[in-house]
Amino acid sequence: MKEGEFTSCLTKYSRIYSPLWPSSGPYAPLSPSLVQAHEKHNIVIHVDDNDPAKMNIALNNAANVDAYYKEKGEEVKIEIVAYGPGLMMLVAGKSPVEERITSFEQNFDNISFKACGNTHKKMEKKAGKEVALVSQAQMVSSGVIHLSERQEQGWTYIKP
Repeated sequence: MKEGEFTSCLTKYSRIYSPLWPSSGPYAPLSPSLVQAHEKHNIVIHVDDNDPAKMNIALNNAANVDAYYKEKGEEVKIEIVAYGPGLMMLVAGKSPVEERITSFEQNFDNISFKACGNTHKKMEKKAGKEVALVSQAQMVSSGVIHLSERQEQGWTYIKP
């Protein structure tokens, strides 16, 4: 679908079905101005594999989404949430993408990294010592719950 086709389709649809479809209320067709007015985007990216290729895809997705919306002059906020085996992405000294994460911190003020507290506690218990995370990681109590809550708040979910 080309740019603008969606809104023209909505306009056409609302004209064709207007006698059958309510013109106001929750079921009314969206006006083209409402469709185009969405200029703030929230994206949450899920990483749960200890796979450097998937970690890099998640980082590529984040950088590409950022570039796309910046080019359009629209704001985007991106969170990369790591849990389970994917938490290795955020383990200091062991992350296969640690240098890229450092680069992200220097180049993107709208991309953040969330670490699952549940997984982190289990890692520390298994290791018998503290497991340091990269400085860019912010701890959340549960990665799964954080992802769920973000989706409930209307964030777009991406699983590379």
